[in-house]
Amino acid sequence: MDAICRFGVDATLVANEFIDQYMADANGEYVKVYLYLLRHSQEKPDVEKIADALNHTEADVRRAIAYWEKSGALTVSGERQEPKENQGAVWRDTPKPALSKKASSERPVYSQDQINSLQGDDDFSQLLYIVQRYLNKLFTQRDLEVFAYLYDGLHMSAELLEYLVEYCVQGGHTSLRYIETVALSWHEKGFRTVEEAKSYTSTFTKNSFSVMRAFGLTDRKPGDVEKEMIERWFGTYGFSRDLVLEACNKTMATLHKPSFEYADKILSDWNKASVKSLRDVEALDEKYHSQKRNENQSGRKEKQKPQTNQFHNFEQRDTDYNSLVVDQVRGWIENT
Repeated sequence: MDAICRFGVDATLVANEFIDQYMADANGEYVKVYLYLLRHSQEKPDVEKIADALNHTEADVRRAIAYWEKSGALTVSGERQEPKENQGAVWRDTPKPALSKKASSERPVYSQDQINSLQGDDDFSQLLYIVQRYLNKLFTQRDLEVFAYLYDGLHMSAELLEYLVEYCVQGGHTSLRYIETVALSWHEKGFRTVEEAKSYTSTFTKNSFSVMRAFGLTDRKPGDVEKEMIERWFGTYGFSRDLVLEACNKTMATLHKPSFEYADKILSDWNKASVKSLRDVEALDEKYHSQKRNENQSGRKEKQKPQTNQFHNFEQRDTDYNSLVVDQVRGWIENT
């Protein structure tokens, strides 16, 4: 009996870098769209056709394509034709999924020989062992390259990197991409010792807890987007805890519910106004209320202003018409 394979040799190749670096963080539906584009890279893709093939909506397909373009994993050649009514958008040239060169330009590629040489360093070798135990996984070549870059390229100590991984894992983040992002952030902040990192994380934790408590969200930790906002308020803007909590309180007083976006708008405006203290906030509030009072007074004056038209457009006289009538009647009586 002859054996017949269900699948022939016709195949679509997926780069390992896509699997290792991009796929884990992407929505599964987005991955399906990427694989479809890769499979049909020699065709002119049509959003409507892709949506039908994958049982997606056209909006889902557009969001997926926008996501891969933004991440750098997809390059769209040619000009995009604006979608017409009841038609899908069409790309005139063939879009070929291509991995971004940005990541490779920022982080050098370490060869296997270089990795082996670094593993001869006791500190680095011990770091790899501990981190793999923390993450409960065996490192791939890319994983090794990430830590080789952090340790050898950015000169972050093994002790600092070990604390970094511990900090991320305790926060529920085991993705190597997340860990690398935090490491780069710490490097940009100039952290060189565990003490510096601990001081920062301790302060950030206290600030985060204060914000969550002000919003009445003590039953959970802040999400990633919320963490970014809190980091911006305290780190980028440099606001004190009192100022940030004041913005949170104003948010609750206005909306009667927590809103990081609303508080972010308040603090962004305060940053533009160079607010440094609660006194500055009071001065801004007084200025705002003063402007509103002036506007209301101006509005009332406009309403009270008499209208002018062809019947009212004459000079007013202070004449007592009742007295005139009385005098006229008296004159009639005297003449009779």
